[in-house]
Amino acid sequence: MTKYEYLFRPLKVGKTEIKNRIFMPPISTNLADKGYVTEELIQHYATRAKGGVGLIVTEVVTVEPTYIYLPGDMSIHDDSFIDGWRRLYEEVHKYGAKLLPQLFHPAYMAFPIPGTPQLIAPSNVGPYYAKAAPRAVTKEELKVIIRQFGEAAYRVKRAGGDGVEIHAAHAHGLLGGFLTPLYNKRCDEYGGDINGRLRLTLEVIEEVRKKCGEDFIIQVRISGDEYSDGGLNLNDMTYVAKQLEKAGVDILHVSGGNTVKRASSMPAPGTKQGSHTDLSAYIKKQVTIPVATVGRITEAWMANEIIANDLADAVMMGRANLCEPEYVNKVAEDREIEIRPCIGCGRCLNGIMFGKRISCTINPSFELVNEDTLTEAKEKKNILVIGGGAAGMEAAYVAKKRGHHVVLCEAGEQLGGQIHVACVPIGKQEMTKVVQYMAHRLEKIGVEVRLNTPVTPELLAGEFKDYEVIAAAGAKPNVIENFTCFKQWATADDILAGKAFPGRKIAIIGGGSVGCELAEYLAPLVNDRFVRNRDITVLEMAQEIMMTESGSARSVLVQRMLAKGVKIECLAKVTKVTEDTITYEQNGTEHTISDADTLIFATGYHVDPKVEEMLKAAGVTYHLIGDGLKVGNLKDAIAGAYELTKEM
Repeated sequence: MTKYEYLFRPLKVGKTEIKNRIFMPPISTNLADKGYVTEELIQHYATRAKGGVGLIVTEVVTVEPTYIYLPGDMSIHDDSFIDGWRRLYEEVHKYGAKLLPQLFHPAYMAFPIPGTPQLIAPSNVGPYYAKAAPRAVTKEELKVIIRQFGEAAYRVKRAGGDGVEIHAAHAHGLLGGFLTPLYNKRCDEYGGDINGRLRLTLEVIEEVRKKCGEDFIIQVRISGDEYSDGGLNLNDMTYVAKQLEKAGVDILHVSGGNTVKRASSMPAPGTKQGSHTDLSAYIKKQVTIPVATVGRITEAWMANEIIANDLADAVMMGRANLCEPEYVNKVAEDREIEIRPCIGCGRCLNGIMFGKRISCTINPSFELVNEDTLTEAKEKKNILVIGGGAAGMEAAYVAKKRGHHVVLCEAGEQLGGQIHVACVPIGKQEMTKVVQYMAHRLEKIGVEVRLNTPVTPELLAGEFKDYEVIAAAGAKPNVIENFTCFKQWATADDILAGKAFPGRKIAIIGGGSVGCELAEYLAPLVNDRFVRNRDITVLEMAQEIMMTESGSARSVLVQRMLAKGVKIECLAKVTKVTEDTITYEQNGTEHTISDADTLIFATGYHVDPKVEEMLKAAGVTYHLIGDGLKVGNLKDAIAGAYELTKEM
């Protein structure tokens, strides 16, 4: 019996009973083929159903053919899609889960592929990234769209579906856009006050209910508060929730934020779990239908507390179930130590808008669902893994799982490698769970781990003479030698590892992720001009900091840096350093920092060639992975190790 009893109590939604309270919210995958359900999509959702999820909401499902939301999104705009959906439902229902397509019209947020007509919107107001203004949709067009929502829902029912989710949250798409005053500036019956702006959503609900009957779940996703000046707030949405209940909605999916205010709807690492529970709890008191909450819920204790404390009736756990398909089953069986931990990095959705498929930093075998699909190697080998960082631990685990004899040697006193440095900045603590998880797997599967054991030519020639070697020895931080004349200097890694301690007036060269995370870590918690606060300047050569990053984590980090008073100088190239001064050029003008007491290098990393040189000299068969092959991020390291060893 699980200790999280509240999570596994059935929930009645309309006329349907859901087996537990752990739901999976919509997450785009780009796994569809021109809108059609693919075998990969069936596998994706069926695996989460097999993993124990009670109810799954699919990614966006468009209801008409003209406007495409993502290059690989799903659709059900005509009868040709029904067969694929029927096969999807057959697989998901095998495991007792329910599945709701998220019906959606992208409107002004459509992907502007060639040939797409001018985008439509409530008014001629588009998102901040729009390249052209949309046009206001006409009332005659709205009649057609309402009918299309109803027909799409009816196709779901004909395919054997359980119901649908209607997306009206986040100032997102047509319905969300009509609801928010940020985008709806209409003066007809579909605009003005809250009743006018809600009208379209209510008419869609009415059409769906008329077409599909009372035994068909209608769930509506709303933002309980958009957290934005001029946007919807909790007072508005409490009233909206009551109107939705009166309209016959069976369950509310209460999110928060919008697409205008970055990081408000998809919480970043380091932000609180259950980020929108204040909203769901308040709305839940005002209605009698079930209310689900969402927002960075990754741990079972938190999910259970939400239900136990009456903050919601169900929890939407998206990235957790994405990262660990067996999440619910492992929670039910008290095997939390075996749950692959989501770190909230958001890289699962990096590139989604440009057609890239969904992926996961911690789950490299995402396309194969999980590592249980690994097959035993035909030829068993003796394998030596050099380096106990993420890449080394992944390689050792996969190689052992395939039946090889594996020894992992780590020069240091603990496993984890660079993660021990990477987890130090604010909001990065969850990375410690990755080390715990990977180390536990190695112990459970029986990999021989030797700590404090640097691999030497003598070991390669002796004990490991006949071993095939996988080297994941990590990278070294770059140091600009000409600038080491400064009176006190260190690398970012030195500071984060506690090997060096900075003064009060700090210049950081490099405004990538490492430099920015370090700056915020060293900055005062409160920017109150206290005399002992650190004064920090980040010098970045590019036109903006963290150019290669996107998403909520970047947005929140930059906001915190600015709030703490970190000075950010872009297009700034450091040209000269003396013992006491740092000079940089910016827009053709030379500037000198003469009062800094510490210079920190956050200028990237380089592969350490010494390990490969040793392996070449020893004449062994070897493979380089992780930062031992090419400097990259955690996702690159784990994925590279997996790709190599799954074929060895």
